[in-house]
Amino acid sequence: MSIYQENILEHYRHPRNYGRLAAATDRVTVANPLCGDVICLEALIKKRILWEVRFSGEGCAISTAAASMLTEKAHRRRLKPLLGLTKNDMLKMLGIELSPNRLKCALLPWEALLKLIGNGKY
Repeated sequence: MSIYQENILEHYRHPRNYGRLAAATDRVTVANPLCGDVICLEALIKKRILWEVRFSGEGCAISTAAASMLTEKAHRRRLKPLLGLTKNDMLKMLGIELSPNRLKCALLPWEALLKLIGNGKY
């Protein structure tokens, strides 16, 4: 097993920032109808900084690990650089080759983040 696969399993088994955020200023839920994955992101955003972010929902190992990794990266960051994250950034963070079916799973948390902070409110 590669170090990237081990990292994905570690984030799946022990996801970072999993749970609800009582003080959330923003929430968004996205779903992948093909596999049933659902990711809900909740964030505390003040002065264009994502101070805290948590995720919840049901998903496969790849979507859960991707959400865990992304929330770690996004925590206490300014919104503008986060809006610049690309599909390739997400795939590089995961570090594994994905089939077309698994690609949507990996990108679901990224889609949620862009929807959360790219809504024009900020």
